[in-house]
Amino acid sequence: MTSPSRMTFRAINEEITQCIGDRMWEPGGLIPSERALAVEFGVARGTVNRALQELARAGLVERKRRTCTRVVLHPVRGARIAIPLVAQEIAASGATYRYRLLLRAERAASACDADRLGIEPGATLLHVRCLHYSDDRRYQLEDRLINPAIASDTLQESFEKEGPNEWLVAVAPFSRAEFTLSCRLAKRRGGTLLEIDPKAPVFIGERRTWLLARPITAVRMLHPHTHRLMTTL
Repeated sequence: MTSPSRMTFRAINEEITQCIGDRMWEPGGLIPSERALAVEFGVARGTVNRALQELARAGLVERKRRTCTRVVLHPVRGARIAIPLVAQEIAASGATYRYRLLLRAERAASACDADRLGIEPGATLLHVRCLHYSDDRRYQLEDRLINPAIASDTLQESFEKEGPNEWLVAVAPFSRAEFTLSCRLAKRRGGTLLEIDPKAPVFIGERRTWLLARPITAVRMLHPHTHRLMTTL
């Protein structure tokens, strides 16, 4: 970490967040004390305290009075809309959840991928496509791009038994998210994978998340038109 003079608490916030994203401090692990960080950044301890308070409100760290500050093990999001877990949605409806991996490919980003995820063309990404079932009904088709530069452990995950969303929610804290909802025709691939008429409408949820300015993931989720969005405000 660098220590420019007269750093603001927001600049310190960003430096600490970057360290968390780069896994300099692992989930569940201790971060340096306020006193040590104040020396590192060349600022008053109160400035560090204010930065850590914001990170705690954002759900990236947890603080215990007079003891320590840790990177959260299972991040609690500060966002107004929580990241939904499809397995929990289905279980809450009384149905049985089932998961099926369709594609897992590590490759160089095309121009289209780069635009969707927000990385440079040619950069390494992981492409995962999977199906989520409610009983025997195809509930959601998930098509996801992941940036391993910010979620490096992703390349070691097979996603054979667990979907990438559940894994990312547990291990990859984010500081910003963008949600888009739309509707269009299923078309051939979507219709085939969801087992619906290609000319039938589908409900689409798209989401991108970042850690500061660094993109983590971009996902597109297709549902049959009968889907009802469930979220917590």
